[in-house]
Amino acid sequence: MLKSYLYHNLTEAGCDEAGRGCLAGPVVAAAVILPKNFRHPVLNDSKKLTAKQRNTLREEIVQTALAWNVAFVDNHEIDEMNILRASIKAMHLAVDGLLKKPQFLLIDGNSFFPYKDIKHKTIIRGDGLFFPIAAASVLAKTFRDEFMEKIHEEYPEYGWNKNKGYATSVHRNAISMLGITPYHRRSFSLYDTQLSLDI
Repeated sequence: MLKSYLYHNLTEAGCDEAGRGCLAGPVVAAAVILPKNFRHPVLNDSKKLTAKQRNTLREEIVQTALAWNVAFVDNHEIDEMNILRASIKAMHLAVDGLLKKPQFLLIDGNSFFPYKDIKHKTIIRGDGLFFPIAAASVLAKTFRDEFMEKIHEEYPEYGWNKNKGYATSVHRNAISMLGITPYHRRSFSLYDTQLSLDI
């Protein structure tokens, strides 16, 4: 069972992002404030859940959370500022949009820039340790997947409905054959540069 909070006396928001390692699409972050007594038998790191579980949990989180918000930083901004800064910007934007102001931020991972006057703690694999971060991971993942499925309709050859923009062989082969789209991150290694040796 995950922990509900780090500090019982503070209003904590969990923050996480999705899409950091993708070749296409935005990076998406979520911030979630849950009730202190929140418990759930299934909620965990979104990567450990099925798509069906994530979608069910998304509705439960939205209904139960004291406050939640999701923010997008698109591929053009990622190229301008690099993926780490874009991921942290997305988390800042997510916190910006919370209707309830948190007193402390629980951040998944090991990198973060201070947000205004609110203290924070970075927690490696925090989405598998704290419910607020796990909830943020589910929202970030489901909202991003939804976006990728939508733009898949514009460019179906790249298989974004399945790979969600990650560097699968289908995705890389499509880039090699068709080139890149307006949704691709030009600052990433988009082409498979592995060379075959003639023996």
